[in-house]
Amino acid sequence: MRLGNLERSVMEALWDRPDGMFAQEVADALDSRPAVTTVLTVLVRLSRKGMVARERRGRAHIYRATGDRDAFVAQAMQAALDEAGDVAAAVSHFVGTVSPEVATALREALDGRGDDEGGA
Repeated sequence: MRLGNLERSVMEALWDRPDGMFAQEVADALDSRPAVTTVLTVLVRLSRKGMVARERRGRAHIYRATGDRDAFVAQAMQAALDEAGDVAAAVSHFVGTVSPEVATALREALDGRGDDEGGA
């Protein structure tokens, strides 16, 4: 799922505060200092996308990310691969650009995947 710049900034703020934030706190946490009404609009959009949950607290709502940053990045990577014309070529190009640490993480994840699927 792709996010606009403000949506991404809002999600970054929420991921940094897993206990949740009020809209005013989100607005205050953003470098661009958008109006609270703008932040509320973005939070509603993110809620409709299933990325944000809200809970009433008095007269306001507290907002939380429904998933963590790593899960979002994984979904974005899968969406990018889904758009590839040639998945094998896209993966090959990607692997050719990663750091040794990322290559090791990929190897370990793939090695561990065989255990979860009964070696298949």
